[in-house]
Amino acid sequence: MSKLTCYGGAGSTTGANFLFEIGDKKILIDCGMEQGGEKAHEHNRKKFEYDPSLVDILFVTHAHIDHVGLIPKLIREGFKGQIYSTKETKDLGELLLQDSVKIGRDNHESLYSTEDVFKSLSLWQSLNYHEPKDFGGFTVELFNAGHILGSTMYKFTVGEKSMLFTGDIGNSPSALLPDKERVSELDFLLMESVYGDRNHEHKELREEKFKRVVAESIARGGTLLIPAFSLERTQEILAKLDNLFESQELPAVPVYLDSPLAQKITVIYERAGKYFNKAAQTELEAGDDLFKFKNLHTVMRMDDSRQIAEVKGPKIIVAGSGMSTAGRIVGHEARYLPDPHSTILFMGYQASGTLGRQIAEGIKKVVIDDAVVDVRAKVEKIDGFSGHADSNALVDFVEESQKTLQKVFVAMGEPRSSIFLAQRLKDELGVNAIVTEEGKSYEVDL
Repeated sequence: MSKLTCYGGAGSTTGANFLFEIGDKKILIDCGMEQGGEKAHEHNRKKFEYDPSLVDILFVTHAHIDHVGLIPKLIREGFKGQIYSTKETKDLGELLLQDSVKIGRDNHESLYSTEDVFKSLSLWQSLNYHEPKDFGGFTVELFNAGHILGSTMYKFTVGEKSMLFTGDIGNSPSALLPDKERVSELDFLLMESVYGDRNHEHKELREEKFKRVVAESIARGGTLLIPAFSLERTQEILAKLDNLFESQELPAVPVYLDSPLAQKITVIYERAGKYFNKAAQTELEAGDDLFKFKNLHTVMRMDDSRQIAEVKGPKIIVAGSGMSTAGRIVGHEARYLPDPHSTILFMGYQASGTLGRQIAEGIKKVVIDDAVVDVRAKVEKIDGFSGHADSNALVDFVEESQKTLQKVFVAMGEPRSSIFLAQRLKDELGVNAIVTEEGKSYEVDL
């Protein structure tokens, strides 16, 4: 009998951290930061509730900070085992972890050092999709989750039985990535539920809405702010703007990519064309640089970031972070949110307790750097561009293994989303689905 314990990602969309014990092997799936509010800071600062020195292996599903952000802290507290992921996840994770050290230093809250990041990388090895690896007592196979570049679902097989850890499941079809893979005949499943209680707009509607929001912002002569996750979302936005400007569906206005991290990540994406979907590969083969266009300005220095305000007329600013929790977008929000001619567009999930969530929910006064800021700018949201599968897609994913599943563990979502999804799985598929609880252990007949 194996055992699953949820130390993060249960009752919350962020902070994924699952301990899976198979025989005498202690295995972690993800080791991420919680994001949003003081409770998250407290969670990230406290010691792990297990002894990191006793953990044998860490498998990383993808490079978002809520899945990798505490890996160097795990090293600092004694982990000496092996870390596995795809090569792309390791490459991207290196950039995000180094950036996390910098942000922590700026906020006087560093959880680890650059040296801890380098130690993590020294233990980190790469695996390929669809090449099962034997770990003595169990095998692991990687499947493409279609969430971000390098994102992975891990299938553990012991004898005749198997369990899949989904990480975050992609919102297919993506502008860049191939569709998430289908995995069938599973006995157990731990899955995300970020959008477990709602569905996205159809692709055609979300594309049309994006074009409309940008066009209306340009027509009003204001500034369009797009808080964007440096990883995947920024690259998708650049590709969409590239197409709209090249096809002359939008008038060319200055676009400022104000995120040094996103620029470094984009370089990795530019090298990874073979992992894109067929449509994106066709554009690349035709000579189109998906992430560059004539009116795009990349901003590296903070002084140059401040100078964007001097540019008159309509403009677009794409900056991190995607939930407005840190980064350069916060300074732009302080400047432009009081302007009724400006627009702020949210294109991804906003976690509870974040500044992005407050603005998206319509709060008219927010606090930025201890100052009260009026929100007079137009607020727009497009959930369809989220990198997460919606409720119907999650149910469809589980249906692939409907006949064989003994239990589904629902995690990585706000409580209402997880509860709603678990009930749908019971009612529509007759699957034994339970909502995981933080710190609770579950026996798995594996």
